[in-house]
Amino acid sequence: MKKDKKDTRREFLKKSALASSIFIVPRNVLGGPGFISPSDQLNLAAIGSGGKGASDITNASVQGREHVAALCDVDFSGSASGTAKKFPKAKQYADYRVMLDKEKDIDAVTISTPDHIHGPAAVFAMQRGKHVYVQKPMSHNISEARILTEMARDQKVVTQMGNQGGSNPLLNMVQNWIDTDAIGPISEIKIWTNRPVWPQGIQMPKPNQNMKPDALNWNLWLGPAKEKPYTPNMHPFSWRGWWDYGTGALGDVGCHLIDIPFRTLGLKYPTSAECSVGSVYSKMWTADYLPEGCPPSSLISINFDATVKSKSAIKMSWSDGGIRPPHPDIIPANSDIGGVDSANGVIMIGEKGIITTNINDNSPLMPKLFLFDGTTEFGAEVEEILEPEYGHQRKWVDACKAGFNSKEHLGLTSSFDYAGPMTETVLMGNLAIRSYMLREEKENGRMGYFARKKLLWDGEKMRVTNLEAANQFVSRDYRQGFTM
Repeated sequence: MKKDKKDTRREFLKKSALASSIFIVPRNVLGGPGFISPSDQLNLAAIGSGGKGASDITNASVQGREHVAALCDVDFSGSASGTAKKFPKAKQYADYRVMLDKEKDIDAVTISTPDHIHGPAAVFAMQRGKHVYVQKPMSHNISEARILTEMARDQKVVTQMGNQGGSNPLLNMVQNWIDTDAIGPISEIKIWTNRPVWPQGIQMPKPNQNMKPDALNWNLWLGPAKEKPYTPNMHPFSWRGWWDYGTGALGDVGCHLIDIPFRTLGLKYPTSAECSVGSVYSKMWTADYLPEGCPPSSLISINFDATVKSKSAIKMSWSDGGIRPPHPDIIPANSDIGGVDSANGVIMIGEKGIITTNINDNSPLMPKLFLFDGTTEFGAEVEEILEPEYGHQRKWVDACKAGFNSKEHLGLTSSFDYAGPMTETVLMGNLAIRSYMLREEKENGRMGYFARKKLLWDGEKMRVTNLEAANQFVSRDYRQGFTM
């Protein structure tokens, strides 16, 4: 008998059970909450359907193999309109909470919103047994990352963070160099980026409710952030440079760049961090003070204890705003370091040589090994990409269908068990930046910056141990209805 397309899978199973007078064992008993038989079609939904959300839900649908049941976006007049046209049968929602409470048959969601929505949306979905794919960084702050990591285990859902470069097979070349001790003990890592490439280090635009696009639901766009009138140039992209919504250059590409040494060296929570930031002087002798926004540039040092793969303590330096480390002597002077035009890159420095790579997103990874004895080994300059974004979303979908703790799930490169601690490390850099800007009035009436020091970090307890004021940035306040 041909199955009516309008029947849900639950209705189909119920009818089958009545017809055959047998008991149907619930799928959550067979494979844990959210288990999907490999023969079934996954019901997907997108939270954030434009921009990166468009490619995330498209790739997760695996060229129509899976069913896109619903789309959520606060503005379907923008780039999300193209996604709606691509999936015309998907129901449309502005509020992910309404969508997930109404669409009971959704199995898994992609979350591709501004950073401040990642945590609340992921928690809301996982509480309802949904598998989640969350864009990088997986959270807006350290506390959220820990909550998501632990909730994924408790709810037994399959998770993946959207740092697609973690699925790049060329990372295996870097991993092999590390595992075979090709460059000897590693003590130093240098990472840099040309970000920000959006407005940052400037005064926040003034609210202007008259400029709000009619189709934009500004209240839902704000989500957990404090209530304020519509502010131009936040949606859809320039939110990245403001702490209420974004996580700056680190949040944009830290999960691609820091991922490379964190993954291949098996790093854990950092032990300390310190930073300095670029200043802008609009008037003589007094630097602009704009604590609500990320700085135009920063230099951050993050320290790690030795691990099994990194036999000695490691100092990692991060620089953004186009500031990059000096050109190593071992690399020919006319050659790029890291990626094309040396715009982004990673250098791992060992006793016997160095490993250098490009950013780990969709750019060519360009891994290179330089040994002090003259030996070199280079990866491909042009990558052969056999499926979109190295199959990062498709592998997550396959793992959702196989079930929690399946080999497919355990084979994911950025499930929250890995992505959580790595994201905490990325966001530790932002905690250092925000602490750097703390100030108080001194006895002479001038302002003093009391937190410009090395911050000692207890990763397990998520606390700065030598400066209590810095711990305010471990979490954040939430508007009612969007709490964690």
